[in-house]
Amino acid sequence: MSTKSLPFPLTGDQSFYEALGDWIGDVFYDILPEKGLELRDEQIFMAFQLEQAFKKKSIMFAEAGVGTGKTLAYLLYSICFARYTGKPAIIACSDETLIEQLVKKTGDIHKIEELLDLPVDVRLAKSREQYLCLQKLDRTTSKSNDEAFDDVYEQIPEFVYGKGSMTSFYPYGDRKEFPYLDDDQWKQINYDPLQDCLSCDVRHRCGQTLNREHYRAAGDLIICSHDFYMEHIWTKEARKREGQLPLLPEASAVIFDEGHLLEFAAQKALTYRTSLSNLAVILDKLTSNDIREKTLYLVDRIIEQHDEWFASISKHADHESTAERRGIERHPEVIRNSKIVKASIDQLLEELVFESELYVINEYDLKIVEEYLEQVLFSLKLFIEDDGAIIWLEESGQDETLVIMPRLVEDILREEVFSKKIPYIFSSATLSVKEDFSYLANSLGIDHNDAFSVESPFNYEETMDVTIHLMDEFEKGEKQIELLQRHPAGSLILFNSKEDQDLYRFGSSHELEGQTSMYFEGDEEISTLVEKFQHDTYSILASHHLWEGLDVPGESLSQVIIDSLPFPPQDPVFEAKRKYVLDPVQEVDLPYMLLRLQQGIGRLIRTSSDRGSIHIFLSEEDQKWLNEITKILPVRPRILQP
Repeated sequence: MSTKSLPFPLTGDQSFYEALGDWIGDVFYDILPEKGLELRDEQIFMAFQLEQAFKKKSIMFAEAGVGTGKTLAYLLYSICFARYTGKPAIIACSDETLIEQLVKKTGDIHKIEELLDLPVDVRLAKSREQYLCLQKLDRTTSKSNDEAFDDVYEQIPEFVYGKGSMTSFYPYGDRKEFPYLDDDQWKQINYDPLQDCLSCDVRHRCGQTLNREHYRAAGDLIICSHDFYMEHIWTKEARKREGQLPLLPEASAVIFDEGHLLEFAAQKALTYRTSLSNLAVILDKLTSNDIREKTLYLVDRIIEQHDEWFASISKHADHESTAERRGIERHPEVIRNSKIVKASIDQLLEELVFESELYVINEYDLKIVEEYLEQVLFSLKLFIEDDGAIIWLEESGQDETLVIMPRLVEDILREEVFSKKIPYIFSSATLSVKEDFSYLANSLGIDHNDAFSVESPFNYEETMDVTIHLMDEFEKGEKQIELLQRHPAGSLILFNSKEDQDLYRFGSSHELEGQTSMYFEGDEEISTLVEKFQHDTYSILASHHLWEGLDVPGESLSQVIIDSLPFPPQDPVFEAKRKYVLDPVQEVDLPYMLLRLQQGIGRLIRTSSDRGSIHIFLSEEDQKWLNEITKILPVRPRILQP
C-alpha cells in the first residue's frame, strides 16, 4: 500500500518511526481523551515500548494487566506498519472461536475506526474445520433426517449450483453463519481432511476457497488463531512444492495475543494423527484403479494388520481415565504389531513405485495415498523408537485415532518462525513467572527478546470482592444455584472440563429453568453464544474454554463462579511435562493452575466502571492450596465454610 494511506503525513525531514511516534503521542494524549477515553499512563508506556520493537524488528514480551488497553496499542502500530511495508500484519489469538471478539461491534478495531475516522481492512482467516464442506453436506443429508441440514442448504448461495456469474462469487460457509447447529451437528458437515479438495468438482465455488482468496487480499490486518498460524508455518513449504499458495501471505509483523499459550499450538500443529477408519478409506482409492493382483493382496493384508494393530493399542490404552486423551502402554504386543504394519507399508510403497511406471493409477489418487502412508510410517517410527514423543489414543463414536505429538518444539520454532527479521509481539496479562520471562522464551526457542511488565490500572479493592467457598460437591451445587438465583445481573460459570460442565448441566441447572436464560458452550457457535449472553443482561453463560479472551463489560458479566481449581488434566501431554521436571506439582501443575485461575478472574473487571464478585469453590483436597491462591488474588478474599 502507499504511504499516502498512513493516518499521518510523512515529510522529508522525518523518518517513518519518528512520524509514527508523534502520531501515537497525539492519539493517546489528545485525540482519544477529547473523544471521552481516559488517559492511561500504563497504555502510553506500553505504546512507546512497542515502538522500539517495531523499529528494531525484534521479539517483544508485552505483559500488561487487564484494563491497560494493550490491544488498542498493538493494533495502532500494526495497522501503520502494515501500510508502511505494504504487507498485512497478522494477529494470532489463542482460540479459533475467539478471533471474532476482536472484530465485534464493541471491539477495539471498531473503536479505532470510529474514534480516529480510520477505516481498517481487517479479515478473518479461520482453520479449515471452520468451513462448510459441500461434498460432506451432500453425504450427510442423504443419510440424515435432521431438518437443520435443510436450513444449511437454504443458506448456500445460488452461484454454488451454477446460477450466476463468477463475478457474483463471495465468501460463504463460515461456521458463524450457522449458529443454530451445535458442535456435533457441525462436525458432520464441516471440512473433511480426507476430502480430495483439489479434485473436487465444486472447489472453485467452495466457501473455504473463496474465504482464502478474500483474506489473502487484506490490506491491514489478518486475524487467525495460534493453531492456524502454526499450521501455516508447518505446511507452507509443502504447499509451495505442490503448486499451492501458503495458508497465509507474508506478514509485516505478527502479534500473538495470549502469547503464553503458543507452545501448545506449536505442538498441536506438528501432531501426527492416524485413524482406525482412515487407512481403509485411503487404500480404497488404490483398489478402484487397475492395479496388479499382488498389490491388491498386499492392500488387503495391510488393512487386516492395521486393524490388529489398533486392537492391541486399544487393549493397552488407559480406559479408566476420564480424560479425552488416553495414555498407551508400550506393551510388547503393541510394538510387535507396529513393526509388522511398518514392514508391510514399506513394501507397499515400493510396489507403488512399480505401479506408477505402468500408469495404471490416477496420479492424484497415488499422491494422496503415498502422502498418507508416509505419515503413518512416520507415526510408526516414532512409536517404535520411543524418542520422547507424546502418544495417546482418542475415541470418537466407533472410530479411534492414534495421536503422536513432539514433546519439544523450540528448535523448529527457532528456525522456522523467530529467525525472520520482523516484529513479533507477545501480548498477555500473564507472560512471566515473578517478572522472569525465561521460561516462555526457552520453551519457544527465543534466544533474544525485549520485555516489559505493567500493572492493571484498575482499583480492585473498590470494584471486586472475592469469596472462597470450602465445601464438598453436594453443598457446592446448592450454593452455586443460590448465588445464581440471588444475583441480579449476568453470571459466568467456568468449569475445568466439558465433563464438569455436563455434570452441572444435567445435575443442577434444571433448578434455574424458567428463572433466567442459560447458555452452554457447545450448543451453538461460540461467538454467537457470547453475543447473546452480552445482550441479555440477566443471563448465565457456562463454559469450559472461556478462561481467556472473553471480554464482556458491564452488568452482563458481574459475577464469575469458578467451579473448581483449573489444574491440568491427567493426560499424556501433561504427564510428559511432569516426567521431565524434578517437582511436577510445583513446576507444572501449580503454575498452570494459578495462571489459568488468574485468567478466569480477569474476565470480571473489564473497564474502570465495572463492579462484581468472584466465587471460587475448593474441595477438601484443594484446600491445601489456599495460601498459594490468596497470593495471586487482586484483593483479600472472604473464606466461607458451611
